[in-house]
Amino acid sequence: MTTLFPTVKLGRVARIISGVGFPHEYQGNDSGEVPFIKVSDLNTQRQGYRLVGARNWVSRRESVSLGARVAPAGSTVFPKVGAALLKNPRRMLTQASAMDNNLMAVVPQAGDQRFWMYALSTIDLGELSGSAPLPFVSDGQVRDLKIPFPAPLEQRRIADFLDAETARIDSLLNAEARVLDRLSERRSAGVFHAVSGSAVPERRASTLAWMESIPDTWKEVSVGLVSRMGSGHTPSRSHPEWWTGCTIPWITTGEVKQVRDDRLEDLHETREKISELGIANSSAELHPVGTVFLCRTASAGYSGVMGLDMATSQDFVTWTCGPLLNPYYLLWCLRAMRSDLLGRLAMGSTHKTIYVPDLQMLRIPLPPLDEQIEIVASIRHQNAKIDNLADKVSRQVALLNERRQALITAAVTGQFDVSTASGRGVDGS
Repeated sequence: MTTLFPTVKLGRVARIISGVGFPHEYQGNDSGEVPFIKVSDLNTQRQGYRLVGARNWVSRRESVSLGARVAPAGSTVFPKVGAALLKNPRRMLTQASAMDNNLMAVVPQAGDQRFWMYALSTIDLGELSGSAPLPFVSDGQVRDLKIPFPAPLEQRRIADFLDAETARIDSLLNAEARVLDRLSERRSAGVFHAVSGSAVPERRASTLAWMESIPDTWKEVSVGLVSRMGSGHTPSRSHPEWWTGCTIPWITTGEVKQVRDDRLEDLHETREKISELGIANSSAELHPVGTVFLCRTASAGYSGVMGLDMATSQDFVTWTCGPLLNPYYLLWCLRAMRSDLLGRLAMGSTHKTIYVPDLQMLRIPLPPLDEQIEIVASIRHQNAKIDNLADKVSRQVALLNERRQALITAAVTGQFDVSTASGRGVDGS
């Protein structure tokens, strides 16, 4: 990072505090004198860049017994390990707090605390973590960082300027986020209205848990009556010969990210493949193209359609549709009822699981096949328009975030005089 200001090693002008382990028995404590910050608090307990609270608290005596070092208000806190480190969040404490062992705090010994937070937000700690499977930065690496260090008065001017300009950008970002939320809600509502036949006026009460009424001419059926239910398996890893010559696409929970936003219907690529020998020596089975799959474990509730002949792990159930059921209509029914599947059938507090017997009893509304095809077409048409709008908004969000970061970097490195700048045109816009 090129700067017009003098630079200084962070360890010369700041203290570095690392967090400690946070025992499970303290999770959820909402009383005590000392907030105990966790990584998840960086995004959920904040106002702008300020960390304003915590979901876990301990008494002063408990913090001492845990060996926690309390970071004072004004410290800048950030992750030092794991995927959160790569996302680069920086937050400034508004009250003295202890931290878990995934966090680190920089405690300024001189200058404006807000300037420190902005300056640290320009440093990508992920670049220091190397290529290890688990990203990690040490106290020593952070102490050795060189940061811009203008005079205290200039630090204050820069912080004042950035507070005003980033607040303006953050207001725009919040507005764009609300637009994306509304578009997502509109998309989900449109899918539900389509698969429930809401446009048909002649209706009767529904016996389905996730739907109040359906058209008079529609049926309500068990999915198993109009399709063949299947499942998957993992061939034993203790037989290396079963894992050679692998050519059969194999759906695991790693593929859920492809269908998580409900845009992709057909899955064509998988991270892993299995062999014909592996299938022959396990309970895995080869499902034909067009088979619908649903994840029932760690990422429960997400679904798609096989774009090729594929197998799955035991984390999935499948339905190979018969002549009365269009696979894409079934797919959109599964997506419309996801909240019901997770709320009514999924078990477990940390990792939700939907058990096979419950899925064997799954029921859906069933219009005639030609209506199913029309419903799928209407959903695709609606989603295409909404997704196009959402993509435009997302591009605006990306540009605003880029502008925000460029503004911070330019200000803290002295690339323009904040006393005369408005924040506009800083990055050439």
